Amino acid sequence: MRLLDKVVLITGSGSGIGRATAELFAKEGAIVIVNDVDERNGQQTVERIASHGGQAVFIQGDVTQPDSVDLLIKQAIERFGRIDVLFNNAGISGVGAIHEIEPDAWDRVMNVNIRGVYLTSKYVLPHMMERHSGSIINMSSCIAEIGLARRASYSATKGAVLALTKSMQVDYAKYNIRVNALLPGTIMTPFVENYLKTSYDDPEVAIASIKSRQLSGELGTPGDVAQAALFLASDESKFMMGSPLYIDGGVTFGKNA
Repeated sequence: MRLLDKVVLITGSGSGIGRATAELFAKEGAIVIVNDVDERNGQQTVERIASHGGQAVFIQGDVTQPDSVDLLIKQAIERFGRIDVLFNNAGISGVGAIHEIEPDAWDRVMNVNIRGVYLTSKYVLPHMMERHSGSIINMSSCIAEIGLARRASYSATKGAVLALTKSMQVDYAKYNIRVNALLPGTIMTPFVENYLKTSYDDPEVAIASIKSRQLSGELGTPGDVAQAALFLASDESKFMMGSPLYIDGGVTFGKNA
């Protein structure tokens, strides 16, 4: 029970990595606030947690809208009195080189992946500062460290999240608030699975190509990232501050011969 009685807010936890993390955190004793723009998916996460005896509630909210985020945090604080851990997980992908991306598509990726981290943190931090305690986990990506074809908007946001993480840590260390980042590689989430099916004539060839980038020779699972998030959320990582944690199968620092 590594998160016993900790109140945890996970944005974008209606599916994929967010759902896997919510389920693992609840199993480890946390009270999980499930957040997503999709009420149906969010409620399904809560039901899955409850079916295994865990504690979770769903609060709908759009991380790109200040009023929505403000209400989300107010409802969470009113119900539980505190937020011990914030996992800024909500995010979307973007495909295309700079000359291919339309401004509206660029702005949407920026709004969800960067503005969403900013807004949720902005409204949670005063409560953590008051208590002089907290852990914030920001979802970056190994793409913040490497080049990858036709991922301009996505890589820009994940690089920004990594830089923001380090800056936040400097500002909030004096309040005993830790801020760290997760840098996953390619994780086989429902989103990635659907993208491969709709974007490639032969998804299996695409999967094989992606696997070839990994020293592990395999793609990651949502559970792999959830385990890393658990470490950063728990007191076991108390000496990690402003740090990137890689869960990428070796793609960032390795190269197959």
